[in-house]
Amino acid sequence: MFETVAATAAERRERRPGDELVPAADVVMDRGFTVAGRPESVWPWIVQLGKRRAGWYLPRRVERLMPQSRRATREIVRRWQQLGPGDVIPDYGGRHETFTVATIEPPTTLVYRSHRGHIDVSWSIVLRPDGEHTRVLLRLRLGSVRRKWLAETAGELLDLLTIAGLAAGLRERLASPS
Repeated sequence: MFETVAATAAERRERRPGDELVPAADVVMDRGFTVAGRPESVWPWIVQLGKRRAGWYLPRRVERLMPQSRRATREIVRRWQQLGPGDVIPDYGGRHETFTVATIEPPTTLVYRSHRGHIDVSWSIVLRPDGEHTRVLLRLRLGSVRRKWLAETAGELLDLLTIAGLAAGLRERLASPS
């Protein structure tokens, strides 16, 4: 499951939208996975991600272990399709943590920024067409990290698990949207 969220060496080297928001990143986490469908069909699922929005997609087998109120939606929800620069959405990083939309270019690019204590954060999601599929590229950049070793170990593991869950849950939803 985890190898399915690995970014290629070329994907890790390339510049992405949002890199300029944390130019001197201490930690960069790159992930990538492929899903069925063109970016236009994947985009509505990506734009509605988030706490107090559509949730964080996990596969059904994992969500069954969660209370009903904590499960992510399995449909495109109209009210969460409108997102623009400057919009703020809650994040799972803490009770009061948020992301602010820095850049949005439907149906391919969504970049968030945040400030967590002394750490600057950017998170970019890029949808790249690949025939009848879409390559989903995610990059998390952290700047002014005091405990770099902790971010590179525990943070990296948490990111890997989170994105692996997202990839599996998104694939499920795209295969049989209800």
